[in-house]
Amino acid sequence: MRFLWFALGTLAASATASSGNSTTNKGLRIQHGFETILVQPFGYDGIRVRAWPFRPPSGREISFIYDPPLEGPEDGQAHGMSFDTASIGNKSEELRNGNIVDNGTETLLTNEYAPLKSINPRYYSWSGPGSEFEAEFSFSTTPDEQVYGTGTQQDHLINKKGSVIDLVNFNSHIPAPVFMSNKGYSFIWNMASTGRMEFGPLRNRFTSDAATVVDYVIVASKPGDYDTIQQRLSALTGRAPVPPDWSLGYIQSKLRYENQTEVVSLAKEFQSRNIPVSLIVIDYMSWAHEGDWALDPALWPDVASMAQQVKNLTNAEMMASLWPDVGDDSVNYLDMMAQGFLSATRSGPGTTDSWNGSYVRNYDATNPEARRFLWNTLKKNYYDKGIKNFWIDQADGGALGEAYENNGQSTYVESIPFPLPDALYAAGTQKSVGKLYPWAHQQAIEEGFRNTTGTKTGAPCDHISLSRSGYIGSQRWCSMIWSGDTTSVWETLSEQIASGLSAAATGWGWWTLDAGGFQVDPTVWWSGNIDTAEYRELYLRWFQWATFLPFMRTHGSRACNFQDAYTCANEPWSYGAENTPTLVSYIHLRYQLAKYLQAIFQQFHQTGRMIMRPLYMDFGTSDPRVSEWTRRNINATTQQYMFGPRLLVAPVTLPNVTEWSVYLPQPRGESSRPWTHWWTNQTFEGGQYVNISAPVDQIPLFHLGSRADIFDGKVFS
Repeated sequence: MRFLWFALGTLAASATASSGNSTTNKGLRIQHGFETILVQPFGYDGIRVRAWPFRPPSGREISFIYDPPLEGPEDGQAHGMSFDTASIGNKSEELRNGNIVDNGTETLLTNEYAPLKSINPRYYSWSGPGSEFEAEFSFSTTPDEQVYGTGTQQDHLINKKGSVIDLVNFNSHIPAPVFMSNKGYSFIWNMASTGRMEFGPLRNRFTSDAATVVDYVIVASKPGDYDTIQQRLSALTGRAPVPPDWSLGYIQSKLRYENQTEVVSLAKEFQSRNIPVSLIVIDYMSWAHEGDWALDPALWPDVASMAQQVKNLTNAEMMASLWPDVGDDSVNYLDMMAQGFLSATRSGPGTTDSWNGSYVRNYDATNPEARRFLWNTLKKNYYDKGIKNFWIDQADGGALGEAYENNGQSTYVESIPFPLPDALYAAGTQKSVGKLYPWAHQQAIEEGFRNTTGTKTGAPCDHISLSRSGYIGSQRWCSMIWSGDTTSVWETLSEQIASGLSAAATGWGWWTLDAGGFQVDPTVWWSGNIDTAEYRELYLRWFQWATFLPFMRTHGSRACNFQDAYTCANEPWSYGAENTPTLVSYIHLRYQLAKYLQAIFQQFHQTGRMIMRPLYMDFGTSDPRVSEWTRRNINATTQQYMFGPRLLVAPVTLPNVTEWSVYLPQPRGESSRPWTHWWTNQTFEGGQYVNISAPVDQIPLFHLGSRADIFDGKVFS
């Protein structure tokens, strides 16, 4: 029997639709053999479904959605497990929430995929001795449906149709089972377990490796109205707070600043060159032992003095890196071991990875007391001494997140197929709650910030964190997500554009990357080498693009022919005297855009309105080519985007370019408003390709409306 059918009636134009949003009942509970299904109206035009075989949920299951949603007709009342209609599946039942209908007969959004005599659309299996089960749920789709979001993958794709994505986090792969459809709905697979998502021509399938209940939500809007979808989606998964104004400036980092003297000298150099900088970052191995969560006093003898000197010289804040692993030589190991704050494994001695020749165990981010221990240690060793921002690196969960090797144990072979450790946490196993780990690690820093400053989640952020991983609703924390340890080549630069746009569609507006790429590609002789003309050109293009990201940040492990520090340089003046003025000009431009940045972050906070905007967001209904090209992942839609409501950014992603082709979409309802080329003030009508001059010091950039309004942040009137 086919139980679930999601349809859409005539939609209201209002983004909130608070008037006229009605529900026919509180929920529908269907008992069918050993299986129970609970369907509830949820938020505006939303339906939540939970299903389980045999044992009912305990009520302690992990959820990444708010109950009740931040906006909706619930009036602050949580749904819990409530229902007022019961059925055994022997008759048709309808549940309506505003304009979405379950088991209705109107415009079909999706339904359970159950062609005649096929495998069941909901499938459970038990491979272990306990009551946890594996689940596969399938939903209907059509070959022309487009799927946006799903976290970030290095795949060049805006439309994820045809993709198979493992729900396992590792370096540069941050999947999240959240997507928007061009049919006018969004889907959240609200599960903490590892698994897989598949987007086939006729079936979308989501799997869970270990669960006690299956939980998903569908919300709807008028097809093409993605801002409303994002508003309803973020009402379920969380709204981003407003970042501190200083964080919207320039962030300086490299692999790595070695000691206190080097950092103070760096600040003096920024001051003497009159280059603004907002955040200076101390990267990994700045500690004496893994898990100390403190700077090595032999290299950093007076942390408070250093932070104050940096502040006096540049007005910049500081950030320090921490890893989640704890070695048995750490000052914290015995205490954390005794209190049960370290993750274990389902068999063996409990070590989950290795680093620098030693086996290590990760702290258990799913344990509230372990999170508290982490923050108290960070507060004592960093925060109270003036370093108040944290880089939570290697935060993927399970192991240290390098899927292709056992860290530090193999010099010549990086692909020994060790199974990923099935870590054991307070909240469950890696299979059952593995996707919780990076989210809970971000939460540890958020809880610490909020408790220390006496503020609540959602209030403006005083400080920020930077994470290599995240999950459903990570945008609710004061935490950036970056794209991981990417390689320093042109192909990787190109990949990052689609990756950032997919992050935005997932809800992660606080996104950034390593400008210039993180690591040298050994197959490309000039990769990452700051003294080569080839890499300098790539770095210029990457850096100028970073100006038009939510956070402007440089970082990376560089090669060089002339080295005057322990590691090669990565500062704006490190790429040749002829290029320094160009790099510095983009830093200054970033600060000129301060009011624009504040305005678009404020909108993101209030409504979930995306900051990085794929072209389908604003032009999918006004320009038919945009929709078709998005379906096919044509470069015009995967390699350029709107940054806020007024700026069209088209990064150069090829070497030796002096001219670049840019597609200017037809604006919606603004046919009389032309596009203006940023560098020449030449105007163009929408709906056409234009070839523009693109010397190495100019990123292809166009704007709608006046430049004065952009600089003043008056862009939403």
